[in-house]
This record gives sequence, C-alpha cells and structure tokens, in this order.
Amino acid sequence: MISDNLGKVLHDKATRGLSLSDEEQAQLQAWYDEQDAQEANLLASAPGISGVSRLQAQIDTTLVQLMSMTRRIQEVMSENNALRQEIEGLRHQLVTSIPLKKTA
Repeated sequence: MISDNLGKVLHDKATRGLSLSDEEQAQLQAWYDEQDAQEANLLASAPGISGVSRLQAQIDTTLVQLMSMTRRIQEVMSENNALRQEIEGLRHQLVTSIPLKKTA
C-alpha cells in the first residue's frame, strides 16, 4: 500500500505522458485498485436506486397533488370574484330602487 500523496504524484506523472519505471507502474496500479475499492465501498453504503426511485415517485405524487390544489384554489378565487361582482350589482340595484324622500 502506497501513500495517497505518492499515488497522486504517480497518477499526475502518468497522465502527463511521462514514463514510469516498472516499480512506479506497479505502485500506481496498486493505488488505482485501492481507489476503486474505496469507491465501491462508498457506493455500496449509499442508498439504493430503489430508494431514490421511491423518493422521486413521492415527489411526483406530491407535485400532482399540489397542482390540483392550486387549480382548485384558482377556481374558488374566480368564483369569489364573480360573487363579489354579483353582490355589488345587487347593492347597486337596491340603492337605485329605494325612492329618496324629499324633505320639506
């Protein structure tokens, strides 16, 4: 097992196209193998795809419910506005239908 720092140095050297000795090449390969193992352990401990899929399905369901509620709220607001206009019209009719008394 080589140090992480040495692995990074060897990786940098190899990716720049510089030649590595056989020993350095073996050390770099061992470092790559170690990095792969660490990544595999990390991925194995992460929540599974089914968990992510389940969460996405819950989000989608919640969004559909939210859109439905939003649409219903907009309908109620529209109905309320129509009722307000109707009430205002009825008030106007009432006021105009009441005869004014003349005072002498």
